Parts: sequence; C-alpha cells; structure tokens
Amino acid sequence: MDIEIQKYSVNQFYISHILSWITSNQIAIPEIQRPFIWSADKVRDLIDSLYKGFPIGYLITWLSPKVELKNGQSSEGKQILIDGQQRIIALSTALLGLEIVDKNFKKRRIIIAFNPKTEEFEVSVSETKKDKSRIDDISTIINNPTNFQFINDYCSKNPDVSPDFLNEKITKLKNILNRQIGVIQLSGDLDIETVTEIFVRINSQGVMLNQADFAMSRMAANEKYDGLNLRKAIDYFSHMAINPNFFYDLKEEHQNFCQTSYFPKIQWLKNEIDDLYDPDYRDVIRVVFTSGFKRGRLRDLVSLLSGRNFETKKFEEKIIEETYKKFKASFFDFVNEYHFKNFLKIIRSAGFIHNQLIRSKMTINFAYALYLLLINKKIKPEIINKVVRRWFVLLILTERYSGSPESKIDEDIKNFHHKNPLDFLNSIETSVVGPDFWESGLIQKLESAIITSPHFNVYLAAQIKQKNEGFLSPQITVENMVITQGDVHHIFPKNYLKKYGFDKKSYNQIANYVFMDKNLNIRIGNKPPKEYMDIILKQIKTKKLVLGEIDDEVDLKRNLKENCIPELIFQADNKNFEEFLHQRRKLMAEKIKKYYQKL
Repeated sequence: MDIEIQKYSVNQFYISHILSWITSNQIAIPEIQRPFIWSADKVRDLIDSLYKGFPIGYLITWLSPKVELKNGQSSEGKQILIDGQQRIIALSTALLGLEIVDKNFKKRRIIIAFNPKTEEFEVSVSETKKDKSRIDDISTIINNPTNFQFINDYCSKNPDVSPDFLNEKITKLKNILNRQIGVIQLSGDLDIETVTEIFVRINSQGVMLNQADFAMSRMAANEKYDGLNLRKAIDYFSHMAINPNFFYDLKEEHQNFCQTSYFPKIQWLKNEIDDLYDPDYRDVIRVVFTSGFKRGRLRDLVSLLSGRNFETKKFEEKIIEETYKKFKASFFDFVNEYHFKNFLKIIRSAGFIHNQLIRSKMTINFAYALYLLLINKKIKPEIINKVVRRWFVLLILTERYSGSPESKIDEDIKNFHHKNPLDFLNSIETSVVGPDFWESGLIQKLESAIITSPHFNVYLAAQIKQKNEGFLSPQITVENMVITQGDVHHIFPKNYLKKYGFDKKSYNQIANYVFMDKNLNIRIGNKPPKEYMDIILKQIKTKKLVLGEIDDEVDLKRNLKENCIPELIFQADNKNFEEFLHQRRKLMAEKIKKYYQKL
C-alpha cells in the first residue's frame, strides 16, 4: 500500500502546547481502554529527560474527520491520540497535577519531587517530604507564575542556597514547558488500514493497537453521542466480569458514571462469580458489532463511528448518530443479565463447564454474537439452543476462525442473518464435518502432543456431557476432575516409555492421556498397562482392592468404554504402544461424533 505524504504531517510542539490540548479537551486521551501502566519511576525519568533536553519520541494523533452536518456545513472534531498515551498521562499527572487511572481503575496522583541543589528528581513519598532541600511537587512550581514567596521560604529553610541560585534552577525547571515534542498528525479521512500501516512503520517498537483500540479511541472523542460513557461502560463491564468487587470501587470512585443509563445495566455483575466467559473490551466490541451490525470486520466499525458513507466515501453526521444508537442498543443486549447467563447455560449444556476447555475467545465471541442475533430474530428458544451449541462445537472441531478470521466471520453472520439458521448450519455440517472428517480428518487431528488441543477439549466435553467417570476411578467424574484442574495422567507412564527410547512427543500424545484419580496413578507408578490391568483383573476375582475401587467386571468394561480404552490394554506394553494409540484415536473420534450428533 502506498502512503501519500500529504495524508499526515510531522510538527514540533512545545510541551506547554500539548498540556493546553489536555486542559482544553482538544485531544482524546484513551484513559479507559488502556489504564496507566507506567511505574512512578518511569514518570520521573521522563521529566528528567525533558529537564536535560533529551528527546522523548513522537506522539501520533488521528484527526477526527470532517463530517457533513444536517445543514450542509462540515464540522471537524478533536484529535485522537493513537500513540503516546503513557507519556501524555505522565505529563498530565506530573506537570498539571491531574489524577491518573491505574491498571486497577483506581484514581491516584504520581507526584515528582525535585532537589534544586543536586538537580535530581525523585518520586515524592513521605520520606522525601521530610527533606527540606526538595521541592515536594514540581507541579506547584510549574503552574505558579511567580515564585517569590516560595524562593524566600525555601532559602530560609536552606540558608546555604542563595535566591539567585534557586531562581536559576526554578527557571530551568519551568523551561520544561518550552521543550519540544514531535507530533505526527494523521489526516481524518485516512482509512483504518492506512492508519495501521503508518503506525507500524513509524512506531514498530510500540505496543501495537488493534482495531478495537481504534474504535475505543473514536468513542472517547465523541461527546455529542455520549461516546466516552459508552466506552467506559465497555471497560467497566469487562473489569467487573473478572473482579466483581470492582463494583464498589466504581460506586465510590466514578460517581458520575454511576448516574448514567449504563450503570444499572451492568451492576448485576457485582454478584456474579461465574468465570466461564470473562470478555475483555475487545471481545465486547467484537460481539456487539457482529451481532448488532451483522458485520465481521472491525475496521468497518471505526469507519462508521467516524460517519463514513461507504457508497459516497463522504463522512456524514447522520451516520455517526445512527451508529452510536445501534451500537448502544446492541451493547445493552450484550450486557443483559438474562441473555448473558442463558448463553452460558447453553455452552455448559454442551459439556464446556470450565474456561480451560475454551481456548479460543474468537469462538465463544461468535457463539454469543450468534445467540444475540437469533434472539433478536425471535427464533424459537429450542432452535437457538441447538444451533448455538452445535455451531460452537463445530467451530472448535474445525478451527474455523483460526488465523485471520474476520472475512469468515463476516460471511457467517450474514448467512445466519439472511438464511434459515438450521438450514445454514446443516449446509456447513455437510461440507466440513461429513464422513471424511469423522473417519479420517478428526483422527489425524487427534495425533497431537498438545494437551490443550481443542479436539481433546471437545473429547473431554463429550465425557462431561455423558457424565463419564475417570479412568479406573469410579468414585469421581471427569467433570469434577476438570473443575479441580488436575488429575490428568498417562495411560502408559512416561517414565516407562522413556526407558524404551520414546521421546516427549510420543509419550505426550493426547491419546495417551486420561483423567484418573491421583492416588491411583501413584500406585500404578511405572507399570505398563498390561501389568496394572492384570492386577485389576485379579482384584475383581478376589474382591480385594489393590488398585482403585473397581471390583466388578461389568463396571470395568463400562469404565473402559467411557474412556475410549481399546481391549488391547490388557496386552499393552512398549511393543504395541503405537497401535494402542491408533485404536484409541478411532474410539475417541467415534465418541466425539456421537456426542456432536446428539447436541
């Protein structure tokens, strides 16, 4: 992609000019989507660099586009800060005395002290305040037009410092405001792809912004349609989903937000301890946009928030208004307590009872977007349950949204919107999970040595759905073992296989994994399967328990079937390890197939 030079300008601005942007609200600082993560020491180092005249890098801003108003005139909004947030917020707290919002969404100040004698900066803490030679807070000096009284007071406490010497150091300190910083200003009519490319070329070492970040920045810049509060609601919901106790901090620290229409919609999270699905702000934006706008490419959201008419290529006020109205309505659908909890019930009903079984956020995001879409289409609940369950599992089995998924998401949501959902589901099933998939493709997928394999997770979901017991462990279910996040063991002990030259990739095959009682696994030790299974058979005959709790042949057969263990296990040793794995993969694939078809 070629970048036209006239699409952005590079200028030098005084620090005082940048600070005036902040105080006059001319620049949208994304204080919500990326809380301040710098350490206080890093703020001190930034001020020290300015004091010494060292460069502190460039800021990148993106001008809000000129939009066409209803009266035919055009209007241009504020600048959106694309890169440099940490530096801007550091300057605002150290030099203007403003509070910052930290990573825990707590408001606080970072106060920088200065020693005129040594020209050293320190983070102001209780210890520095006891030192009479230090200026406790440089913002009190920076923002004071005259410092005669301060100079007299300081010199009286420090008789070794002359007024002229102190005045010289204070003048140098204030000269920080006259230091310059480069600002790359991107034109408002640039599309999202060009903005992204410019960002990468100019600041490849920075923390990369994604399109959700751009959308959040656009919201922060729009006061007319309450964009900042909408953006806060997205972030606060995400934070409260992970930490319900944040509700009380929210009520105490963000009272203005608590007066908005958003707060009542999300406060139910204060009692929510379910962590199956804890969406972050990027997940919220994606689901809200996909379900509400029937689109999959987030760059389109950024354009719509800017008022872009895709047909005329112009920016129009009415499109901005419609976009915020639609996005807000879709957001309220997303955070609706009944919708959220009922969706999680559907996911759990498929056997996915723990977040460790759901490795792809993109998959569960689309499943929720699909659920909300079908709710708004007033599809019958039993059909919604079936479609969402099967589509969710299908996504995991086929890894449909791996790689760069947006075009596929865009295609799928449009098809679900325009077509009968069951018909579309059936058409995809016919093409991607037909006989070849079950009899060959899935078996190959199970040839993995990654215990977090999505296909192994579906197998575990099938066991949970069918209330299966652990391997040779009838006293405990696979579901309980998954919940406690433990007790995954090898059927062929790894130390036994290592003795015969098998490497990690071999003994960690997922077909060699089972959920098993930990104590039973310890008692098995390094015995090959045929040896410990012989002990099991003997205890069935004698009714004397040695390994585990199985003392009945019927229970043993049922247990082996539930865990997809081939009969070869009774003769299994290092010589037929590979054949054992091959047979078990077939059984696992068959179990997953039957599970899927009954969803």
